Amino acid sequence: MNATRKTKILSGYKNRYARQISMPAIGLKGQKKMRTASILIIGAGGLGSPAAFYLASAGIGTIGLVDNDLVELSNLQRQILHTTADLSRQKTISAAEKLHALNPDITIRKHNQRFSPLNAIQLVKQYDFVIDATDNFQSKFLIADICHETRIPYNHGGVLEFLGQTMTVIPGKTACYRCIFQQPPEEHENAIPRGPLGTVPGVIGTIQAMEAIKYVLNIGNLLTNRLLVYESLSTSFRDVKLTRNRYCPVCGRK
Repeated sequence: MNATRKTKILSGYKNRYARQISMPAIGLKGQKKMRTASILIIGAGGLGSPAAFYLASAGIGTIGLVDNDLVELSNLQRQILHTTADLSRQKTISAAEKLHALNPDITIRKHNQRFSPLNAIQLVKQYDFVIDATDNFQSKFLIADICHETRIPYNHGGVLEFLGQTMTVIPGKTACYRCIFQQPPEEHENAIPRGPLGTVPGVIGTIQAMEAIKYVLNIGNLLTNRLLVYESLSTSFRDVKLTRNRYCPVCGRK
């Protein structure tokens, strides 16, 4: 690559992220950190869509998407990376197309598979940080278990009707998902079917992206040892303080 082309590429890079680079807390050094970072998003739906969108626009260099679902009509009121034209397409492909259109300079890895005990460790250990954007308890508990085992930090997000919640976990150091919710519910309660209103996962998914960025840049205060609860009808946030549970089945110090 000749010097002129290198200069042109660098100029375009600085241009795209100029507003971020201008912030002292980020700068060119921080932008380069984001370029070399890798984030795994498990779930390419209501939470995963805004999280992936903002991570891609911020310049996170590698984003992995795990989902084996197809786009359905009922998804479109909240899953902003998909459109009517994407019906019956794989969510990972649909989402990757939108993210590449937004930022062609990053890498999108499409893991078109269900997150399960058979592939969980192999998927998670490829990345620096994991975002739980799933909509079922089975996956949420599995993410908590595998991230603890691999020592990969993660952010949990969940939504129901007009409510949302999120927390960040540094395995072995902070309260984990199982410190609060120790066991999965009964099988018939595993699904989370009601709602939500589309703006709720929009808010929570955006916070999840911010948590990943803060972790990569090592700035600000993460949502560790805290469960942030968003109540959209009252437009309020509750910050629930947490401590590690010595009887936690995953990280307990018995």
